[in-house]
Amino acid sequence: MAGNLYNKTGRLSQLIVRLDRFRIPLWLIGISFFTLIVPPAFASLYPSQEDRDVMAETMMNPAMTAMVGPGNLVNYTLGAMNTHQMLLMTALVVGLMSILLVTRHTRANEEDGRIEMIRSLPVGRLSNLNATLLVLSVTNVVLALITGLGLYALGIESMGLEGSLLYGAALGATGIFFAGVTGLFAQLSESSRGTIGFSITVLIIAYLVRAIGDVSNEMLSGFSPLGWVTSTEAYSSNNWWPILLLIGTSIILFILANYLNAIRDLEAGFLPSRPGRKYAATLLQSPIGHAFRLQRTGTISWAIGMLLMGLSYGSIFGDLESFFEGNEMLEKMLASKEGFSVTEQFIPKLMIIMALLSTVPPVMAMNKLYGEEKKGRIEHLLGRAVSRTRLMASYLVISVVNAFVMISLSALGLWGAGKAVMEEGLSLGMVYGAAIVYFPAMLVVIGIAMLLIGFAPKWISFIWLYVFYSFIVLYLGGIFQFPEWVGNLSPFGHIPQLPIEDMSIMPVIILTIIAISLLIVGFIGYNKRDIES
Repeated sequence: MAGNLYNKTGRLSQLIVRLDRFRIPLWLIGISFFTLIVPPAFASLYPSQEDRDVMAETMMNPAMTAMVGPGNLVNYTLGAMNTHQMLLMTALVVGLMSILLVTRHTRANEEDGRIEMIRSLPVGRLSNLNATLLVLSVTNVVLALITGLGLYALGIESMGLEGSLLYGAALGATGIFFAGVTGLFAQLSESSRGTIGFSITVLIIAYLVRAIGDVSNEMLSGFSPLGWVTSTEAYSSNNWWPILLLIGTSIILFILANYLNAIRDLEAGFLPSRPGRKYAATLLQSPIGHAFRLQRTGTISWAIGMLLMGLSYGSIFGDLESFFEGNEMLEKMLASKEGFSVTEQFIPKLMIIMALLSTVPPVMAMNKLYGEEKKGRIEHLLGRAVSRTRLMASYLVISVVNAFVMISLSALGLWGAGKAVMEEGLSLGMVYGAAIVYFPAMLVVIGIAMLLIGFAPKWISFIWLYVFYSFIVLYLGGIFQFPEWVGNLSPFGHIPQLPIEDMSIMPVIILTIIAISLLIVGFIGYNKRDIES
């Protein structure tokens, strides 16, 4: 009888791999690429130990410790620097990967009725859950091997085999842990949205508990799985016990998820659902209110994240002068201009990062329209007294407002933290102006997303490649000396770099016209094409 519970687990695993034959490799390539590209960049930016010691002094800032975790600042080798600045942030991305992929193949499939169809076949009750956990575990092991062996293959001094394998193992173990967390919440919650929400909440709480503990009470960090990740101290102490702790906890989570899956009804959850209103709120009686309700939690989470990012960047302004002094590679990243301080020259580079990150949530808000269409929920709305134009306009308004809020919050956070740590502070008008000038470029990206939804919705993922391209050519362009036309292929490459450049209104006007044109064409395409059934 027990064997029947896991019947065809292997075949379902093959099906999951087949369904994610592009998605999983893209995750692995993206994470591995960023992991392996950073150490050589560090080697170029900080060629001597003196340069690295200056960086270590900058990282002693409590705000930086809260953001990236503790590190071996006494012996700040290239390996210790890479672990200190990159391991935790990369682990967050790996955790997010596991959360999204596990939810996709468990609660989301159950919510859409696919698990019921699979269960009608000679498949075990627990087969789908375990197939998902198996595929994600193997995926994270592969990620651990690629990153670990890849880091060692770089041949950088102080990055030996054991430290490299430990670095990769920390990433893989983090992914397996959050696969277990998501598998558990897939049984507790009744919806995929709830599963993702609870799982990401655990990820955020783990990060915050670790941040508070690293700054004030080291014992508190021991209660956070992300605190275990930073405790590995790859390339320094090389502690393997946190890996064993992560794997052991993951096994317990797997067992709990299996037990709950075995005793619950299909499409049911253990967390009680809050009873809805007898009559819909006024907000929900319009397409825009309904669309905002679907995205409310994610929007609030992103808003908090953008504010915190601005605060984190602003907190290092007090040490920038010593940080950049005499480092030629770092100076290449700045748009060098006489008559301006290092901080003022650094602001345009920060604004590019913040503008690109602020573009992610509004594009997600726009893409939600096609996501609802794929799930068959749009037909119900369009069958009522709701036109396609009104429906798409609702998502567009949410996306545009989202973009404005995100870039504004990141700028306010940057200004507030900078004012607190600098003797003279920063002008709010200068910082906010340098940020909001990117708003037309963000509108162009939203317009491209609308164009794809209107004419080629299956290619909507292209928009993320375009955002990624913009990040590479604009953020790293100064180091790699890309030709000017490469940056001009991105709308962000045409924005004047305030405050070190004079405000040029013409590029802003042209980008705004392009954005409006894309939006109009997107509306036309959406009104003419067939809606997926």
